Amino acid sequence: MTIHKAVIPAAGLGTRFLPATKSTPKEMLPVVDKPAIQYVVEEAVKAGLDDVLLITGRSKRTLADHFDAVPELEAALEAKGDLERLAKVRESTELGHVHFVRQGQPKGLGHAVLQAKHHVGQEPFAVLLGDDLIDERDELLSTMLALQERTGGSVIALLEVPPAQISMYGCAAVEPFDGAADPDQVRITALVEKPPADEAPSNLAIIGRYVLHPAVFEVLENTAPGRGGEIQLTDALATLAGLPASEGGGVYGVVFRGRRYDTGDRLDYLKAVVQIAVDRPDLGPDFRAWLGEFSQTLSD
Repeated sequence: MTIHKAVIPAAGLGTRFLPATKSTPKEMLPVVDKPAIQYVVEEAVKAGLDDVLLITGRSKRTLADHFDAVPELEAALEAKGDLERLAKVRESTELGHVHFVRQGQPKGLGHAVLQAKHHVGQEPFAVLLGDDLIDERDELLSTMLALQERTGGSVIALLEVPPAQISMYGCAAVEPFDGAADPDQVRITALVEKPPADEAPSNLAIIGRYVLHPAVFEVLENTAPGRGGEIQLTDALATLAGLPASEGGGVYGVVFRGRRYDTGDRLDYLKAVVQIAVDRPDLGPDFRAWLGEFSQTLSD
C-alpha cells in the first residue's frame, strides 16, 4: 500500500457538549476509558496509516499532550510495578507519527482539510472524522484504501439511513461500475449537502471516512463557501466527481454495513459508550448484568 498519511480534523468548538467542552476538547471526552480521538488514530494506524496529522484549533493543547510522553507518570507507575496501566499510558505515545497544525478560523470541514496541503503533498491521503467511531472488528478504511489504489480517484464512506434522516447528512447519488469488488462499491454521480428529504437522490449518507486524491486541494482553494457559509468538503467532492481521471477526478463509494458509533451529540454519545462497554471483555459481562437489572427497574 502506498497511502500512509491520515488527516483528522479536530478544530470544532464542541458546543453541543457545553459546559463539559468549555475547557476540554470534545475529542478528549472519554468513551469508556479512552478519549474518542484515540480510537480514531488507532483505526488509522491499524490500516497502515502511520503518519497522522491532527487539524486543531485554539484551546486544543491537551490533544497534543495526550499523544506525548509523560515521563513523571510513567516513572511513578513503573516504580509501583503497575505495568498494566503503564502500557495503557504508553499506547497513545507509541501509535505512530502524530503531527499537529492549527486551522486558525473554523471555516468548515473543507477549509480544515485544506490546512493539510503542505503536509500531505501530492499523494492520496485519508480523512477520518472524530465524531464517527468505526468498530475495530469491521473492515472499512482498508477497503476504501484498496479501492482508491485500484481506481485512482477519491473514495467516500456511505451508510444507508432512514429517508427521513437524510437531511442531516451529505447525500450521494450512485451507480454500479465495472471493476467493483462487490455491490457495495459504487461510483458517485452527484453529491448534495443536507438535502431536504423529498429532494435527496438516495438514502445513502456520507459518513466520516474519506480517501482523497490530492487534486482535492486545488478544488478546495477554488470552492466558494456553501451551506452555513462554510467551505464544504462535499461541494469539492461534487466537483471532483465531474472531472476526468487525468485531472484527479472520479469519486467512488463504499457502503458500510458494520458497526458505527456516533459521538456527535449527547444522546448518541451515551449510546456509543454503552455499546462499546458491553462488548469489552473486561467490563462487558458485569455491565450487561447490571444493565439488565437496571432496565427491569425502569419497567417496574
